[in-house]
Amino acid sequence: MGVQENVPAATAVSERPSQKPIVNDFAIVVATANGTGSQTANLALLRAIFRMGVPVNGKNIFPSNIQGLPTWYHIRVSKEGYIARRETSELLVAFNEATVHQDIRSLPPGGVCLYNEDWRNVPARDDVTMYGIPVRPFVAESGLKGKLSDYIANMVYVGALAYLLDIPLGKIDEALEVHFKKRRNLVESNMAVVRAAYEWASENITKTDPYRVEPMNATSSKILITGNEAAALGAIFGGVSFAAWYPITPSTSLIDALNDYLPRLRRDPETGKATYAVVQAEDELAAIGMVLGAGWSGARAMTATSGPGISLMAEFAGLGYFAEVPAVIWDIQRVGPSTGLPTRTGQGDVIFTYYLGHGDTLNVILFPSSVAECFEFGTTALNLADELQTPVFVLSDLDLGMNNWMTEPFTYPEEPIKRGKVVTAEDIRDNGRYARYKDVDGDGIAYRTLPGNPHPLAAWFARGTGHNEHAVYSESPEDWENNMARLQRKFQTARHLVPGPVIEENDDADFGIIAFGTTQYAIEEARDRLAKTGVQTSFMRLRALPIDDEVRDFIARYERVYVVELNRDGQLHKILQTEVPDKATRLVSLAHLDGMPLTARWVVEAVEAAESQRKEQMSHE
Repeated sequence: MGVQENVPAATAVSERPSQKPIVNDFAIVVATANGTGSQTANLALLRAIFRMGVPVNGKNIFPSNIQGLPTWYHIRVSKEGYIARRETSELLVAFNEATVHQDIRSLPPGGVCLYNEDWRNVPARDDVTMYGIPVRPFVAESGLKGKLSDYIANMVYVGALAYLLDIPLGKIDEALEVHFKKRRNLVESNMAVVRAAYEWASENITKTDPYRVEPMNATSSKILITGNEAAALGAIFGGVSFAAWYPITPSTSLIDALNDYLPRLRRDPETGKATYAVVQAEDELAAIGMVLGAGWSGARAMTATSGPGISLMAEFAGLGYFAEVPAVIWDIQRVGPSTGLPTRTGQGDVIFTYYLGHGDTLNVILFPSSVAECFEFGTTALNLADELQTPVFVLSDLDLGMNNWMTEPFTYPEEPIKRGKVVTAEDIRDNGRYARYKDVDGDGIAYRTLPGNPHPLAAWFARGTGHNEHAVYSESPEDWENNMARLQRKFQTARHLVPGPVIEENDDADFGIIAFGTTQYAIEEARDRLAKTGVQTSFMRLRALPIDDEVRDFIARYERVYVVELNRDGQLHKILQTEVPDKATRLVSLAHLDGMPLTARWVVEAVEAAESQRKEQMSHE
């Protein structure tokens, strides 16, 4: 392209001897400004590497909704299939002038920096390879103005990285086709800049670093999808017919996915009318109220929110538990309240949701760790809510919910939808008087009728007040005690209905590790690193609360069990100590929270420090 005639030659790069190639085993961090369209560029790189058959994972570390603040995108390329965040990244794309100094300082020795050569005073380092590429001429050649020029500027580093890492331009084109849904005019406008930057880099940059990507065959059967998209699909296949919500990061994209998929998948084939409703409420309190109303009427109903939204939903959640109304609440966990924190990931809502309510309350919680489980639990949560007649919480997190993950394609659920104990008019006629809150089977789960049941005895009040087994108002201490005892029996029944833990037992294990959710990936990598030093471990990934006997037995098998979680206070650790009090001293909390996805390095160092401290204590006894 003619742009190359007006572009200056590249800044001289650091001279270094030839190095052994490092193939498909490195991490990239792209530093840009929020609101500049860098997500398109970053996803193009991620999908292109994925389409080369190479295992890859991308994590967006960005501010809340404030345009112009710094954002970082981490890409992990691993031929071994590791997908946890790396503590450091070997390759840096420094395309945010506001953070360029700190970004370059963070590079490890031997790293590579691709930076915008238009800027002055870019710091240089002798122990890293510096590649400068001018951006302004490529943008000028594109002819785009305003915000569009910012968007297209990021395609410059896509083209340069494609050259440096040996990523075929055809794969970038395919990735952009996915992103722009085959709108070739948008693909071509971006690819023009990508090709120009690639050609310029090939003629002006002398590659001296060892990092490159080579095709593999490790992703051919897989897809890329976010956890929130997977959860929405799972809920649709699980029969969801009503959703109410209020926007909050990072759960909004789950409802966005519902609004995207439902019109295509849930319409009456004869009339073409929608067989679902999605309502944006005025706040989270209204949203959960609508969901409980829908659940009471027999709809499969859900909402999606995050920690601050759960706070507003507390009153209605307590009503749902006590009146025994089905509902599903997806909590895409984040670090905390206020702007900025919403876009940092965490696991800090465990204790809050487990005991959420008024008085003696215990809730069912599901812990997905993968997009496959987000899809699976989309159905499982709705089934459990109906079977147990109670609100069910699904605790995902920002990392899982908003980032793209590799997975095998989802399979259509073969198991029929479970509606639980629903009584028909015929059932009432055959069995005599109906009692809404009577424990007929001894499992704590009563039978319910749905609105529209024509039998005159089918009606009942979903009371938020004291009631007897016939749903009649009561202030009798005996009725209250009997009802609470039945709710406790129902919770014991839930122990055998929720998904059990996943256990990787090692006969030579020195100790056990318990975790849940996305910490799994850092732990898996950490266990491999520990094994190379002679430290053997067993691992149990909890998938739900309440726990079952498998969890108790796992804890009993080891003198010490480290509970790893992404929060400050070790919340799951505290719950397990109350659930297994006779083994409480065996449980050791390893909790960490900095707003970033957990790394294998932190897990290894935390375990080694705990083991060292234990040995030191033993030596003094």
